[in-house]
This record gives sequence, C-alpha cells and structure tokens, in this order.
Amino acid sequence: METFNQDPKPGRLVLPLVLVGMIATTYTFVNRVATNNDLDLSVSEEEVAVVEEETVVEDTTTTSTTTTTLPDEVVTYLEEIQGEKVQSDELGQKVLEANQKWDDEISTYQEAKDEFANFIEDADQFQSTVSEPGPPNTFASLVTSHEELKVLANLIYEDTKELLEGLTSSDTGERRAAALDSFNKNLAQFQQKIDEIIAATTSS
Repeated sequence: METFNQDPKPGRLVLPLVLVGMIATTYTFVNRVATNNDLDLSVSEEEVAVVEEETVVEDTTTTSTTTTTLPDEVVTYLEEIQGEKVQSDELGQKVLEANQKWDDEISTYQEAKDEFANFIEDADQFQSTVSEPGPPNTFASLVTSHEELKVLANLIYEDTKELLEGLTSSDTGERRAAALDSFNKNLAQFQQKIDEIIAATTSS
C-alpha cells in the first residue's frame, strides 16, 4: 500500500533550520576571529576638536588734548610764588642748621643768638615779599588762595621770633623746640599751598 506525505510543503521545515545553522556558524566565526586577533569590536567615538577663533577688534578711538593758554599776568604770578617757595625752603634750611649747631654745642650762645635774630629779619622780609604784588584781582580764586599764603608767611615770621625767645629762655629748651615744630609745620603748609595753587591753575 502506497504511503503519502500528508504535508504538502515539506521544505518549510528545513529552511528555518538552515537559517539557524548559518547564524550560529557566522557568530562562532566572528568571535573566533576577534579572539585570535585581539580585536576590539566596540564602537569608537570620533573626537571632534573645536577650534575657537579669536577675533581682535582694533580700537580706533583717538584722544584729543586741549591746551589752555594762561594769561600772562597769571603766569607771572605762578612764577613769583614758585620763587617764594624756594625762598621759604632756604629759610627753613638755615633755621634748622643753626638750631642743630646750638644743640650740638658747635655755636656759642652769642653766635646762636645773632643767627636767630637774623632769622627774624629774613622772615619779616619774606612775608613782605609774599604780600606784594599778589595775583591779578580779576582771578578771585587766586586772590583767596593768596590770602592764605600771607597768613602762613606771617605765622612763619612769628615762629622765628618765638625761636629767639626760646633760645634766651631759662627753660631747658622746651620753648625753643615747640617754636621750631610750629615753624616747620607752617613752612610745610606754605609750600604745599603753593603746589596746590599751581596745580589747580594749570589744570583748569
């Protein structure tokens, strides 16, 4: 009796088996090749270098300077007080030197007394020089500042008189030391005031 295959398409069972076999063979082959050759099958990321471009911006700004021309009478006044500053410095140096010589017992009492008396005359002449002629009356700020210079010049004059009184005093030098300290401070203020006047006038 003849036996018939009841499945009309027997090949459909074979095809899946073939595919499974091919996949298994391929996987085994790839793994073997990677293992034998020490290959890294991981996905590598490509590094992307970012280059920052620096942009240089040129500064085309121009600076302009303005020169202010001072009136001749103002220039003359500034030259005068600059000269008075030099005179005040010279007077201060002479006073300090004479006082130091007395402290060091280089000068005799009479020599020191004569020198200190001469300082009074020098300071009196100095304050007269500062008082006249002064700045132009049309510049109120200079007139006001000059009044301060006159006050300081007078204080310097009074300090020189006190220095002599301190020298001839019966104390142990305290009065003379106090007078010298006042003299130095007033002299420094006088010179500073001149610097301020010149700076304010030339910068305006």
